[in-house]
Amino acid sequence: MNSSKHTELANHAWSVADLLRGDYKQSDYGKVILPFTVLRRLECVLEPTRDKVLADYERFKDRNVDLARFLPRASGHRFYNLSRYTLKSIVNDSGQLAKHLLAYIGAFSENAQEVMERYEFAQQIRRLDNANLLYRVAGRFADLDLHPYERDKKTGEVILGEDGKPVPNVTNHQMGYVFEELIRRFAESSNETAGEHFTPREVIELMVNLLVAPDDDALSIPGTSRTVLDPACGTGGMLSAAEEHITKLNPSATVTVFGQELNPESWAICRSDMMIKDQDPDNIKFGNSFSDDGHRGEHFDYLLANPPFGVEWKKVKDDVENEYETLGDSGRFGAGLPRINDGSLLFLQHMISKMKPVTADGKGGSRIAIVFNGSPLFTGAAESGESRIRQWILENDWLEGIVALPDQLFYNTGISTYFWILTNRKAKGHQGKVVLLDARDQFAKMRKSLGDKRKFVTPEQIKGITRLYGEALDAAQDPERPQHSKVKVFANEDFGYRRITVERPLKLRFEVTEETLAALATSKAIQKLSDADGLTTALKPLVGQIWTTKRAAWDALRKAMAEGGVGWPSGTAFQKAMRDIVGVRDPEGEVQQVKGSPEPDAELRDYENVPLHEDVEEYLRREVLPHVPDAWIDHEKTKIGYEIPFTRHFYVYKPPRPLAEIDAELKALEAEIQALLGEVTK
Repeated sequence: MNSSKHTELANHAWSVADLLRGDYKQSDYGKVILPFTVLRRLECVLEPTRDKVLADYERFKDRNVDLARFLPRASGHRFYNLSRYTLKSIVNDSGQLAKHLLAYIGAFSENAQEVMERYEFAQQIRRLDNANLLYRVAGRFADLDLHPYERDKKTGEVILGEDGKPVPNVTNHQMGYVFEELIRRFAESSNETAGEHFTPREVIELMVNLLVAPDDDALSIPGTSRTVLDPACGTGGMLSAAEEHITKLNPSATVTVFGQELNPESWAICRSDMMIKDQDPDNIKFGNSFSDDGHRGEHFDYLLANPPFGVEWKKVKDDVENEYETLGDSGRFGAGLPRINDGSLLFLQHMISKMKPVTADGKGGSRIAIVFNGSPLFTGAAESGESRIRQWILENDWLEGIVALPDQLFYNTGISTYFWILTNRKAKGHQGKVVLLDARDQFAKMRKSLGDKRKFVTPEQIKGITRLYGEALDAAQDPERPQHSKVKVFANEDFGYRRITVERPLKLRFEVTEETLAALATSKAIQKLSDADGLTTALKPLVGQIWTTKRAAWDALRKAMAEGGVGWPSGTAFQKAMRDIVGVRDPEGEVQQVKGSPEPDAELRDYENVPLHEDVEEYLRREVLPHVPDAWIDHEKTKIGYEIPFTRHFYVYKPPRPLAEIDAELKALEAEIQALLGEVTK
């Protein structure tokens, strides 16, 4: 299909928006246009076999036959309809239009009906009917030619070409383009929710390129068959792009797509797209991938997703935690659980669980591509859930590369985003390494913003990033090969670190002040004594005195209390309370001891992240002791952490502009302002 016809068909369907204006909000146009487009396409596809389906139904309806399995064979598709209605016949009998249209929809096979139910199409039909719009809207779609093959306008017969085969009109692949164009318009007409329904096409194209590019040679082999899963498939754009990319490389390839989606409207759109393209709609599951895995136990060649950024998983908390606690490493989430307010790394673990294992002869395996914001790179301290998940991924050598994208690429967020590319079948020379590619400057400005989307990646830039990523993978296997300035290759362990606890001794001097007595009077440990008031009274003569050692201070305190008729209580609670109140931190003070060792000062405690490949004691000697010679490491508190500080690795220092240049600019601005003010006062 040429682009003009593709646009013509999409324009015909979207022209219904002119009829809806006023009765529908702009963001709701798609709720009418998309299901009507699906209905018309299904009708056109089923037309050649409708008589055979009805005949077979009449013949076998009273027999012990599973019609749901039998009738699709008669229709030649994965769906069928048992009604003699058509959109045209329904429009021609406008007296009971809504009634007949609902009956027509109810005569479809269950899988098609389920899609219409998720669209809430029955409600839209009643709403259109009440607004006196149903006749005009249905009539507009009855005239839309979405037949797979060209037909004689007079007889309705399929036109055959010179080779005796039907002449294509709107193929499944071409219909996919039309439907995707309508989805795009629907997404753009409701900017506030576009990101929930639709990932920008150029982002998908780049993502699929990076996912599939290393396999181009293998995919070109005749008879190639591949499976693709998107566990947060939305309207199915990524699945369509993956199928399109593979079939471009090899038109004879068989690509079977699978997905799962929680949003009912998006699920209906995706499932419709599958039916339109003659993919199996049952492969698109409805529900939450975490709590109700629609593809349990299945494995796929390619997995890709753009899960919601920073969305909490509180609603499925019990299910996820139960799987984590009961199944451990044999479940999907054994590596760890991220914070409740961001389920991004749960999606990644879910996808990793569906990778095909690599066989002994090196065959099998899978590739994964997922879109994240910056949070999964570094959020979470050492041994937190996020850190453990990153550690698990890197120690298993699954992370192939991360690509930083420009900000403002998506409809519902302007934040920076990243592609994570993973595989369990890295090339031998790439094993143990990770590629980081900085593509943040690869964008063009949009002439008109769409929500938060103000930038896009051009086709030339997509090719350039794809080529650069391929070169980066090659560079990872050849240490002698020069690297591009936007590419860095790291060993897996480079992202690991030891979180060491650096302690310094508690140093105190001891003194009694009016504030000391007031603190003693309010201390719970002191107030529990039988003669608390007598204690503070006995210590009043010591106000203003200072001792440099604890022993000297305690001797003086005991003596004063004895003279005041107050005994020295036993027990650690009293001792601790007294020291905390009378003791004052002093860099020149006495080092306090615990069981013969210096007592650490919690207020001076510090933490350092030391790369895994570095000796922590050597690090202490080099980085810490020159500044604080009395510091030491508490090795019992050391933790292992993993993070990927992408921005730090590509940071380029930019010196501040010279003051003279800034002054000149300010003076120029002042002169411009004065000139403008002069114009105003004339």
